[in-house]
Amino acid sequence: MAAITASMVAELRARTDSPMMECKKALTEADGDMVRAEEILRVKLGNKAGKAASRITAEGVVAAAVVGNAGALVEVNCETDFVSKNDAFLAFVNAVAGLIAEHNPADVDALVALPLSQESFGPTVEDVRKGLIGKIGENMTIRRFKRYASGAKLASYLHGTRIGVLVEFDGDEVAAKDVAMHVAAMKPAALSSAEVPAELVEKERKIAAEKAAESGKPAEIVAKMVDGSVQKFLKEVSLLDQVFVKAADGKQTVAQMLKDKATTVKSFTLYVVGEGIEKKVDDFAAEVAAQVAAASKGQ
Repeated sequence: MAAITASMVAELRARTDSPMMECKKALTEADGDMVRAEEILRVKLGNKAGKAASRITAEGVVAAAVVGNAGALVEVNCETDFVSKNDAFLAFVNAVAGLIAEHNPADVDALVALPLSQESFGPTVEDVRKGLIGKIGENMTIRRFKRYASGAKLASYLHGTRIGVLVEFDGDEVAAKDVAMHVAAMKPAALSSAEVPAELVEKERKIAAEKAAESGKPAEIVAKMVDGSVQKFLKEVSLLDQVFVKAADGKQTVAQMLKDKATTVKSFTLYVVGEGIEKKVDDFAAEVAAQVAAASKGQ
């Protein structure tokens, strides 16, 4: 049996950031073999990751990467805003964005199988994800990503780490960057009115019809009111029809600005962290009451 020294434990702790006693146990089990001890700890971290897998991840980060003619936007979630600022978490997200741009994975399952090593975790993205869950103690999920590689130019804009935009365009780079910033601010639903999702249009039409019906006007007038409301809605949520946020006259649309700059936007992707995810709202008073009740039953 190999002697387990304090320096060996310290080295393993530095390499894995695991608790001191867990490092000592792993080294003892591995008979002093540092590599095997790391593997043992990874297994334990993986188990810890499994326990965290059911927890809601509504916080996180959006990152962008451009590699050659390809670009990617990705959202990776965690449980708390605190962890979204963690250096190891941020390094993981940025590495994942680069892998997407470079390797063109078909989906998240293909992405997590790509090779990646970080802080002694690996050799795949999934292994690093599980390792970081164990190290940091929070669940992490790769929620979604979008990749562009059509040969067109790409412009990205990140508003902090919570809002990210990737724009595919031909023409002036400054104009495209301005469009990316506009998208982050105004959050259009589609490039043009023709591309607005049908379910959004139908929802707006239903709301407009209910409002118009309350007017008591004749049916033909109500129909015109509904159509007018829908058309107004389409202009408000369509990128090209929106008033450009930097318009000096307060009237110039994005389409007019792009025409002046001889620039064409082909498509865009907007990610907002946690959008559509139901966040867990902690009721501290209820939690304390539940703990007191449980303690009382145990007496």
